[in-house]
Amino acid sequence: MKLTTRGHYSVKALLDLSLQPGYQPTSVKKIAQRQDLPAPYLEKLLIEMRRAGLVKSVRGANGGYQLALKPEQISLGKILEAVGETIEPLVNYSPDCNLAEDWVTFSLWQRLHQKLKAALYSITLADLYYDARSWQAAQGEENNFVV
Repeated sequence: MKLTTRGHYSVKALLDLSLQPGYQPTSVKKIAQRQDLPAPYLEKLLIEMRRAGLVKSVRGANGGYQLALKPEQISLGKILEAVGETIEPLVNYSPDCNLAEDWVTFSLWQRLHQKLKAALYSITLADLYYDARSWQAAQGEENNFVV
């Protein structure tokens, strides 16, 4: 599996939102600046994640985007799914039923796919937050947060 730019930027953006005090809304521009992302592209991703119910938008001077759920309720799998990422292996592949090795390798990839999918849906924003904070502490950093 390869994490595309869409997936990477989406995870970075939601992790950034999870760090906002009280999960207050923050603007696309601020997220883009902190994470060094292109704001127009980020806006499109956030709209997709809003449609999926992961974030909500708030209008007004102090508006922007904020998490719609607690970080513990947002899995990496949900984020990737919201922006159209797929982890499906060997799309449109049918093994040759006359070759045992075709069936064995196909079965292997299917089993690996199930394990990967289970992992992606078990890792949450809260897990990523604590991983990032642990790494920062090990580096001697305090509040600077760039994924």
